[in-house]
Amino acid sequence: MTTHAYTNICDNEVSYGTIVNFIEKNQHSMFLKPIEEKEVRYIINKCDKSSTDSDGINMTIIKSVIEGCSRPLTYIFNLSFQKGKFPNCMKTAKVIPLYKCGDRHNITNYRPISLLSQFSKILEKLFNARLDKFLDKHKILTEKQYGFRSNRSTVLAITEFVEGVTSAWDNKKHTLGIFIDFQKAFDTINFEILLDKLERYGIRGLVLKWIKSYLSNRRQFVSLGGHQSDFLDIVCGVPQGSVLGPKLFILYINDICYVSELLNFVLFADDTTVWASGEDLQQLLGLITLELDKVKKWCDRNKLSLNLKKTKFILFGYGRLNHQIQVRVGDANIGRVYETKFLGINIDDKICWKPHIKYIHNKLAKSISILARVKNIVDWKSLHILYCSMFVPYLDYCVECWGNTYKSALWPLFILQKRAIRIVHGLGYRDHMNSSFALSVLFFVFLI
Repeated sequence: MTTHAYTNICDNEVSYGTIVNFIEKNQHSMFLKPIEEKEVRYIINKCDKSSTDSDGINMTIIKSVIEGCSRPLTYIFNLSFQKGKFPNCMKTAKVIPLYKCGDRHNITNYRPISLLSQFSKILEKLFNARLDKFLDKHKILTEKQYGFRSNRSTVLAITEFVEGVTSAWDNKKHTLGIFIDFQKAFDTINFEILLDKLERYGIRGLVLKWIKSYLSNRRQFVSLGGHQSDFLDIVCGVPQGSVLGPKLFILYINDICYVSELLNFVLFADDTTVWASGEDLQQLLGLITLELDKVKKWCDRNKLSLNLKKTKFILFGYGRLNHQIQVRVGDANIGRVYETKFLGINIDDKICWKPHIKYIHNKLAKSISILARVKNIVDWKSLHILYCSMFVPYLDYCVECWGNTYKSALWPLFILQKRAIRIVHGLGYRDHMNSSFALSVLFFVFLI
């Protein structure tokens, strides 16, 4: 059963509370299956050993006493589900400012890292497994949503976007893509709106009560250099650093795809990309302006803010004509770019991948410099590990998308890879490399 349907934004809006919604009410309700002790053990064994929580407890400690604590934990977690209450002792977050770059005295140059209780993450994973089954069974999430879902990745999201653009080219159509940036999207989620949406999706009754308890009465404090701030209440936004927070976020923005039948959407968490194609450029610009107004209205009703300074658009095609074209969102113009970062890769207006290959080339050149410096200090195995960790990921990430470009464009990367493998295996300039290439690939697969 499909639990959502597109509704015209002007004529047949489904309105409740303070928002306009495009979600058809799901007649099925979610129920929480009891937790078994073996399930708790399985979750704990899969957790990262090195992580430390807000109380300074390392997951290694919990794993070492799993035989004695799994049974009481199972009882506590089942009691939480039965009562519809999330334990208050698991709601406190420890925030550590992580320096990024620039002036160390400027607070905006720090990224806040939120640490939650280890036991909170275990309980969240148990709930999230049940939530995923319900969402998959009733097809709650749109097919345009790729973030925080199993069997979906950035590769699939990028592929859908690129195929949409190239298909329009084949039909001699203009394509205009808008790369939307939300301002602190995870931190501005409105609890009332979120709970209303969850209720319509079928998450109601005791389950909704549990989520409401999970979101309410949360506190956080900042820890820096041995000093600790006072506690501060969290009144909006999904919990940072949590397991369940990202899933609640994608449920919150799930219905954005239904505000327009004419725009194509690709969603990956808070990265939202839309595009449209048309034979006449001026008509296309007028159409996109009208449809973006609908997106803007949806954002206003859902209390999400568009960062118009970081929101950009690209007119895809060969030849940089029409330099004066403008795209407006509300009363503001958004900037035009000829290349941009899209889910970790650099995409350009011709989709020739040259900017991304240049980016990879610069990264690989730095990695080769490091390999060359340490080749006489560490052994062969250590060099191989450095190669697999500093070199291979750049070549491997989304290669399905950019790796099918012209051989001449990829040749500089091939030269750098040969140079890196020569360093790792201690080969001379004229030595054959076929066996070394194969050995490097086998070693990388073994590490995975």
